[in-house]
Amino acid sequence: MGKARRKDKEGGESGTSSDSKLYLEAAVLERKLPELDLKLLVELPAGLDYNEWLASHTMALFDHVNLVYGTISEFCTVTGCPDMTGPGQRVYLWFDEKGKKTRVAAPQYIDYVMTFTQKTVSDETIFPTKYANEFPSSFESIVRKIIRLLFHVIAHLYAAHFKEVWLLGLHAHLNLTFTHLTALHNRFSLIESKETEVLRDLEIALHLCEDMYHESGTYTSGIDPEGREAETKSNNGDTVGGEIKT
Repeated sequence: MGKARRKDKEGGESGTSSDSKLYLEAAVLERKLPELDLKLLVELPAGLDYNEWLASHTMALFDHVNLVYGTISEFCTVTGCPDMTGPGQRVYLWFDEKGKKTRVAAPQYIDYVMTFTQKTVSDETIFPTKYANEFPSSFESIVRKIIRLLFHVIAHLYAAHFKEVWLLGLHAHLNLTFTHLTALHNRFSLIESKETEVLRDLEIALHLCEDMYHESGTYTSGIDPEGREAETKSNNGDTVGGEIKT
């Protein structure tokens, strides 16, 4: 597979409408892992602590998302990606350190995501690795926050950079990472459906909906350790408290 071509720094745009659905083409719908294995992958083993299980999957997903984004990060520029976008003109917003909602370019947003996640998973008081250290009571909410932010990064990769991902031969890896996150979410209801709807067509194309998808009315919005949330908004409405208002 040929190398991805760097876009012109001044005029090149990423994620044009002609490329936005390239990820739905039959030729790139590769995962290299059967559905049954994916179900088993996320099923909580008997006797294993729930938080420990979430922690292991969260760290694995972070590593894979970080790896895929790292390979195309040179194409994700302030000029080419002035907003943090997902499919369907979805725009993701961020809270700054003062708690103010801000609209930032995709590379800055993703840097915030990766920095926050790396700091969090490396914090022994949140992701304990030493014997006798316990998970905090807010652990599941923190995991929800991380998984939601990683989903935003995946959504941006599909919407704005799938051509580069495909040219580098990493589309199967990205599809598998998306499938892993989707399976984990569907099993434990980690993300609100209004977040995941932007890639619902990909779930259908990868046959994730009919086999694994289910709705849950028990979702609780995740809060990060400092009580702030990244927000989202779409062309269908504004965001209020991290949720899309329709």
